[in-house]
Parts: sequence; structure tokens; C-alpha cells
Amino acid sequence: MDISNVLNVKNIKLNMMAKSKEEAIEELTDLLVQDGAVINKEDFLKDVWLREEQGSTGFENHIAIPHGKSSGVARTALAMGRTQYEIPWETMDGSDVRCIILFAVCLVDQNATHIRLLSQVSGSLADEEIIEKLLQENDPQKIIDLLNAENESASA
Repeated sequence: MDISNVLNVKNIKLNMMAKSKEEAIEELTDLLVQDGAVINKEDFLKDVWLREEQGSTGFENHIAIPHGKSSGVARTALAMGRTQYEIPWETMDGSDVRCIILFAVCLVDQNATHIRLLSQVSGSLADEEIIEKLLQENDPQKIIDLLNAENESASA
């Protein structure tokens, strides 16, 4: 799956102001609202928080991947942000979060597309070199290329 179908440079914010999990999810949701992917912010946020209650979406190496399957989503999309502050988040390795990849999944895509997308992104996040680049790269297009390149090599 070509990640640029669901992630564009407008939805990557490398200087987030958020200092908490709530602020981070809200800040990234605003990008998806401006992009037209999320059409009902309240419904989408409610679904993201319901998912968070089922178990933390903190990954490891300073990464979190919160997500919501919601009727408030018009088309499946991702937003990615990097924070200026380390954010406390329940992660697998106990690290604070600095990079958040928010999945907004429309109900039509909730099974196949959502699972493919999640496994593709989490596959990329298993590579420490990619994580290091995600935490440092300042060109949003290169971040998209990075996630796509990893997917191409994984499916080759």
C-alpha cells in the first residue's frame, strides 16, 4: 500500500506544541479536519479515546500510534507529528513519546485497509534506523518516502 494515499505533507507537523497526550491527539486531529479526512471532530476524538481505554497505543522508542475507527472520518488518513516536549504515554519500553502517528479510519475501511495500514506502519517502526530518521528528518516528503521505501523493501 502506498502510504502517500493516506499521508500527505499537510498532515505532518514537525514542531507540535502539545505537552500532553490529549493535546497531541487534538493537534493532529485538527490537521485531519483541515484536510477534510475527519468531518466530525467530536465523534472521531470520542472513538480515539474509546480505543485508548482498551489498551495503550504507545509503541516503543518514543513513538505512539493512536487510532480511531469512526463514522466521523470521511476517508482513511494519517497525521504525524513530532513534539518539542517529551510526552508521558504508556509505552512498551517506558519511554516518553516524541513522535505520534494518528490513524483516522473510516468505517468502510475498518477491516482490511486498517489492518494493512497498521501492519505496514508498525513494520516500519520495528526498524530502529527508520525510527531514528523519523525523529530527526525535517522534510515531510522524505518522511513519506521513508515509510514507502520500507514498505517496498518489505514486500519485495
